Order: sequence, then structure tokens, then C-alpha cells
Amino acid sequence: MAPLDSSYPTSDRSSSSGTARLGAGLHVKGEISGNEDLSIDGTVEGLVHLEDRKLTIGASARVTADVIAREVVVYGNVKGNLRARDRIEIKKDGSVVGDLTTARIMIEDGAYFKGSIEIDKAGEASDSSDIEKAAYTRTTRAAATTASASSSD
Repeated sequence: MAPLDSSYPTSDRSSSSGTARLGAGLHVKGEISGNEDLSIDGTVEGLVHLEDRKLTIGASARVTADVIAREVVVYGNVKGNLRARDRIEIKKDGSVVGDLTTARIMIEDGAYFKGSIEIDKAGEASDSSDIEKAAYTRTTRAAATTASASSSD
């Protein structure tokens, strides 16, 4: 049998050290979930759920989403709540508007942050039912208005 072309990654190589990448020219609206590290350089709106993985939000990224991951590193702009079991880092040119829940936090000089921080010391011991109570489960203003309008009839 002929040897594999070494320039093409096999599934063994990509799963152990690879990071999926969402390029700067891509726009995703909806939910991203998976079981590998992810680097976002494009635009994402919705939910990013990488429970046991690392999420890197690149300098050109615009993320309007709630995030659940093991580790989150922000170089770009995020509007939404971040929940990381291990740690959250906001780099010097990064910007986060939203609430943070993590065991460890690092915000570099020059970074922008507006929101609250909850240090979850039991981050390593959190069970999956606790993670399901994430910040992304909230009622939108339009849904609340519709519900109140129909109940007053």
C-alpha cells in the first residue's frame, strides 16, 4: 500500500493537536458546538458551546454570543456572557461586554471589559447540570413583550 501524503492531515493528527478555524470572511448565525478547540476570526451570532475545549476569539472577530468552554482567550470583540470552567483571558486589545463566570481570570492592561465577574472556585468539579444553567438561557425582550400582550387580552 502507498504511504499517505504527509501534507494532508490525517484524523489522528488533527484531533490531537489541531484547532478548527472560522476565518475572517465567514459569518455564522446560530449555535456552534463541538469537541475540538476553535479559533474564531469572523463574525458569530448566537451560542458557542465547547464545554471541554479552548475557544480563541481573534483580533478581527466580532462575536455576539454566549460562550461556554473550558478556556476562553479574547483578542477581538465579544458581546455576551462567557462561562469557562478553567479560565478567561482578555488580551490588551480585546473587548468584552457581558458577564464572566470562571475559576481564573486575566485581564491585560488596555483591555476593555464591562460586566460582572463571578469566580467559580469549584470550576473543575462542576457537573454538567450546573453548566446547563448558563447565561444564554434568557428571555428576549420581544418574546417577553409578546407573552405579556397575549396574556392581557
